[in-house]
Amino acid sequence: MSVVEEHRPEVGNARLRKEDAHLVTGQTNWTDNITPPGTLHIAILRSPMAHARITDIDLGPARDRPGVVAVFSGRDVADEQGTLPCAWPVTEDMVHPDHPALAVDEVRFAGEAVAVVVARDTASAVDALEAIEVDYDPLPVVLDMEAAVADGSPLVHADKGTNSSFTWVFDSAEAGTGGSVDEALGDAEVTVSRRFLQQRLIPSFMEPRSVVVDPTGGQFTMWSATQIPHILRLMLALTTNTPEHKLRVVAPDVGGGFGGKLQVTPEEVITLVAAKRLHKPVKYTETRSDSLLTAHHGRDQIQQLDLAARRDGTITGLKVRLLANMGAYLGLVTPGVPLLGAFMFNAIYKMPAYRFECTGVFTNTAWTDAYRGAGRPEATFAIERMMDELAAELGMDPMEVRRRNWIAHEEFPFTTVAGLTYDSGNYEAATDKAMELFGYDALRREQAERRERGDPVQLGLGISTYTEMCGLAPSRVLGSLSYGAGGWETASLHMLPSGKVEVVTGSSAHGQGHETAWSQIVADQLGVPFEDVEVLHGDTRVSAKGMDTYGSRSLTVGGTAVIAACGKVIDKARKVAAHMLECAEDDLEFADGSFRVKGSPGSEKSIQEIALATFAAHDLPDGVEASLDSDATFDPENFSFPHGTHLCATEVDTETGMVKIRSYVSVDDVGHVVNPLIVDGQVHGGLAQGIGQALFENAVYDSDGNLLTGTFVDYTVPSPADLPAFTTARTETPATTNPLGVKGVGEAGTIASTPAVVNAVVDALRPMGVNDVPMPCSPHRVWQAIQDANGGASS
Repeated sequence: MSVVEEHRPEVGNARLRKEDAHLVTGQTNWTDNITPPGTLHIAILRSPMAHARITDIDLGPARDRPGVVAVFSGRDVADEQGTLPCAWPVTEDMVHPDHPALAVDEVRFAGEAVAVVVARDTASAVDALEAIEVDYDPLPVVLDMEAAVADGSPLVHADKGTNSSFTWVFDSAEAGTGGSVDEALGDAEVTVSRRFLQQRLIPSFMEPRSVVVDPTGGQFTMWSATQIPHILRLMLALTTNTPEHKLRVVAPDVGGGFGGKLQVTPEEVITLVAAKRLHKPVKYTETRSDSLLTAHHGRDQIQQLDLAARRDGTITGLKVRLLANMGAYLGLVTPGVPLLGAFMFNAIYKMPAYRFECTGVFTNTAWTDAYRGAGRPEATFAIERMMDELAAELGMDPMEVRRRNWIAHEEFPFTTVAGLTYDSGNYEAATDKAMELFGYDALRREQAERRERGDPVQLGLGISTYTEMCGLAPSRVLGSLSYGAGGWETASLHMLPSGKVEVVTGSSAHGQGHETAWSQIVADQLGVPFEDVEVLHGDTRVSAKGMDTYGSRSLTVGGTAVIAACGKVIDKARKVAAHMLECAEDDLEFADGSFRVKGSPGSEKSIQEIALATFAAHDLPDGVEASLDSDATFDPENFSFPHGTHLCATEVDTETGMVKIRSYVSVDDVGHVVNPLIVDGQVHGGLAQGIGQALFENAVYDSDGNLLTGTFVDYTVPSPADLPAFTTARTETPATTNPLGVKGVGEAGTIASTPAVVNAVVDALRPMGVNDVPMPCSPHRVWQAIQDANGGASS
């Protein structure tokens, strides 16, 4: 009788990431490392003006420069480049202007691509740019959203007759999910109105964008630092009239994205067009300044909120009006980003009435699109700030106001006023744990003591009790919102004759840890060693179908597809095992990687033995094919809803405005955890980005539309020296919408942390009459808020 070792569960194990060894030993394969033989190099001339007509371009002198192979402008390729796609027409009457990769007759933001030099090396291409002569006829510039929608404003797209792209409305009274918000405001015992600014941010991924196109053999192979190889392939095929089956897109090692690489970029189109024209491999890699100037930006909203409540703190209605900056054009999902927040302004709270209205506005700035959280951080910031403002109006503790309004754990599943059904949650447990770790009561006592003695360094406590909708799916919901694609994901499992396993996933990793987490899942499902699983992704020739990676969807959707494929492998193997063990399929049980005959402990076959026997095919049952390989597609019925409580203590110097984060506690509930190490890393990274928005980051244009924050000297991202040691913990309320019980985690830290930090800053200054500090809460802005509250100086 054979003795089979029990398989130790991998899910829940803090495995070191498989991906890291080659990353830290210099064996990476970034796009910029890829240079096929004979590669030509691109440099792009960009507009120095935010709005102007192009009256003339003289390319001749550049063509005569050493090493130059070709030079072309937008007019030269107007029929080839098409218009960059927007996959989310949020209303039937949405204004959607053409978006050329290379400007043809008019530029609409500083940095827009105007001409291209292709040369034998990068230096020659860059040098030749100075020889191109462009005549511009300046046009009026509009940068401010409120000015852009005012009568008589200069128009970004004169042929459209308006700077408004769309107005989208959700009203609970009309949707049947609640009452009238106007009635709630009219009947309210207390109303709180606030105007918040979501400043413009720039995704600051570690690896700048790069693209290589090789047209060898009548096929076009594109390597790109992208989050979306499958979507990119389809969109490029449609945009440039390239047969999809002749186009292969590969995302090799990708150094971060944060939504900034969820795009079909002008540079990808330009490089493909150049390769088509020249029949040579062509390469473009941006500089960091190029990235900050021309990669899409994020956030940038004006938020007006009106909250109705009773004097006991119970919320009775919420009205939200947004102006959302689209920039000069619409990107891949630009108009849909602020609308994702429409379903999250109600957050974890029970509200009888709700209305949301968003107007998308064109300005002469780089276009905006998804940035980590995409609409949900903006919504969470606004409602969590409003909860603190309501508490201040009522003289209540801000945590008590939240407790009086949130959904109790026994009320799940709960359908919100925005129409979503939250499947599970326990806000009480996460909050209690966070309060204990934070020492909330002791810090409140210290705060009171500092206020009593007039300490110039005041202590502020900030709260953020958040939830988010993630696992961007389901397809039917996305369809109802006019999104141009589905939310499904695919996986394929290849059982090799040796018993090893190849997993092909449609999710495309760029730092999330797919190879590790997917290996853990498959190891448990099939009972094979973790080391025997190889995960393949990011290549449309290897993974023919997929919806890629964004919106914290990989595990909840892609991971579930992997489980479904494992189930199909087991079902196929069961038929072969029953034949080999001479029993009925119903007499078999599968555990620890082996099929056993019930009641006969010595009669078993391992999945590896079955894989080899299936490959050999010497004695298969009639009608059974010689393969255990299986494919699966999963389309969830609902989003996943992680939640948590984040608490921040700041020390604010009231004389200098300097803010120091003294302590930060986050307790997140992301359902069952596949790999705690990966989850902790995602939370830490998210916290850094959310704190970056609260205290440091701000993309600024001058009055002529020139980006003033075009380097990391001026666009300040936080370093480790700027951040505290985080205290992180978890509660676990399993999701009911997938077999793993998992929820998304990739955006949680970013969504929760910004309001926690700003609430802490405002809390420190509230006795001085301050009820808001515009982000980022830099020393100057904090100092100015104090002066304004006291009627003092300004600068």
